Amino acid sequence: MSTANGTRVPAALVLEDGRVFRGAAYGARGRTLGEAVFCTGMTGYQETLTDPSYHRQIVVQTAPQIGNTGWNDEDDESARIWVSGYVVRDPARTPSNWRSKRSLDAELERQGVVGIAEVDTRTLTRHLREQGAMRAGVFSGDALGTDEQMVAEVLDSPPMKGADLAGEVSTDRPYVVEAAGERRFRVAALDLGIKSNTPRLMAARGIEVHVLPSASSIEDLLATEPDGVFLSNGPGDPATTAHATALTKAVLEREIPLFGICFGNQILGRALGLGTYKMRYGHRGINIPVIDVATGRVAITAQNHGFALEGEPGQRFETPYGAAQISHYCPNDNTVEGVRAFDVPAFSVQYHPEAAAGPHDAAPLFDEFVSLMEKKA
Repeated sequence: MSTANGTRVPAALVLEDGRVFRGAAYGARGRTLGEAVFCTGMTGYQETLTDPSYHRQIVVQTAPQIGNTGWNDEDDESARIWVSGYVVRDPARTPSNWRSKRSLDAELERQGVVGIAEVDTRTLTRHLREQGAMRAGVFSGDALGTDEQMVAEVLDSPPMKGADLAGEVSTDRPYVVEAAGERRFRVAALDLGIKSNTPRLMAARGIEVHVLPSASSIEDLLATEPDGVFLSNGPGDPATTAHATALTKAVLEREIPLFGICFGNQILGRALGLGTYKMRYGHRGINIPVIDVATGRVAITAQNHGFALEGEPGQRFETPYGAAQISHYCPNDNTVEGVRAFDVPAFSVQYHPEAAAGPHDAAPLFDEFVSLMEKKA
């Protein structure tokens, strides 16, 4: 933990409802604002921190010990840490792993991420479950003020509802991830906050992946001569994605095989006519069950979303592109976890089949995408 001349540096996590949690500075010192959310994953903190879907969020780790394996140079899901702030209970004093290059604390400090340790994360998580995800701030060192001052700063920060963030995390220019071995297909992937492991898993299946900026036009997409289109994960409110939704409609009209995950699931759903809403506290972790309506099969999945599609498990509905169905749901709360079109080649899921830290139950969805392109070929 950050110290000054060996002395513990005080810090505070301040919630918009006035609740204050005291602790010690962890990572960079200063002030940061964002939406406080909790993640239940017991492993994979490096992947969590570098997931662009966590942009403008202060992540609370429910696992009590964090940082045991340090920080390596292989597991990043993007080029930087995206979380606004980080909250842990018991940070590792000495990391131990053969791939570790530095401590988590050092990496947070290097990238300017303000965090807090020694927080009762169990009480904090219960509070967020009962009251819902909310705006928050982490303050440490010279940035600490009175409770009233800090709460006022939090209340001045923008809410997540209505936030248009995909463009802030998307690539500035197109790039290509080559197929591993012989190229079988070419996919245009719309980068709304894509994770590194996604093109890697497609490449392993003989797919050449053209990653495109979120502002790409249908002409930009078609210029890649794609056999399929992929809609990635990403941050923000899906209700703000007018451009991506219109682009998805253009893909559906041309009947190009389409696969979406997480944010991409919400965009496909909106293109098919479904609404979206902000969840009370969302699904964030690597142990969330999902049921496939068609088979009854349960998959344990990795998820990171605070918004969801409207609908009921198994519900069939008509769209401008033919019939479709709510194909997957979470048995914990009946949240929609996937949609499938019957008359055009398109499907999506709310979870992360590319989960680098696991679980890998959903990885075969990439094979399903390949089958969809094979049928269209």
